[in-house]
Amino acid sequence: MANRTDPTTKNIRGTNPQNLVEKILRTKIYQHTYWKEQCFGLTTETPVDKAMELDYVGGTYGGNRKPTPFMCLVMKMLQIQPEKDIVVEFIKMKTTSADSDVYQYFEPLYNDYRKLRQKLGDGRFSLTHVDEVIDELLTKDYSCDIALPRIKKRWTLESIGTLEPRKSALEDDFKEEEDREEDDQAMVEVGEKEYRIIIEGAILRENGIMTESMTVIGT
Repeated sequence: MANRTDPTTKNIRGTNPQNLVEKILRTKIYQHTYWKEQCFGLTTETPVDKAMELDYVGGTYGGNRKPTPFMCLVMKMLQIQPEKDIVVEFIKMKTTSADSDVYQYFEPLYNDYRKLRQKLGDGRFSLTHVDEVIDELLTKDYSCDIALPRIKKRWTLESIGTLEPRKSALEDDFKEEEDREEDDQAMVEVGEKEYRIIIEGAILRENGIMTESMTVIGT
């Protein structure tokens, strides 16, 4: 019973949510001590608390490809299928969201450069960052040893009107920089013009051509 999908959940992409994780990995998760002790009896609200206790992310590791606690919690989320708000706060799952939602939830995190501790397949740890994980989820076929469902390309969603063109968080900064450069260039051009007029006025005075009624600037 503990390994069965909640009967109230909906199929995801035409299949039982837990089937999004390959069978051999599902079996290893069901046999994992963390699954039996920490994931048993979790409700739709409690996985967030468990996620706060994790100190690294990752899929499987070691010669027998042992699943990480992170992977066990992912499986539990698929099993109980909590409300979307909880999913967004916990992991913003690419495997369970509509294509347009995936981009809307994930792309703002391209600006998140916080560090993440990741467990590699050989059992060692490495340092990664949130934006790197997001890029992997949006552009790669696998993440944490799970085959990610294919999603439509961004330009396709834009062309059919289900997704607005992406606006970079740096766009306003670039615009300010361009405006500043244009203002600086305008000042340079004004300065060059005034300098040229002054020089021309000096030449005219030397040649006795400039009259008292003529001014240097604007002549």
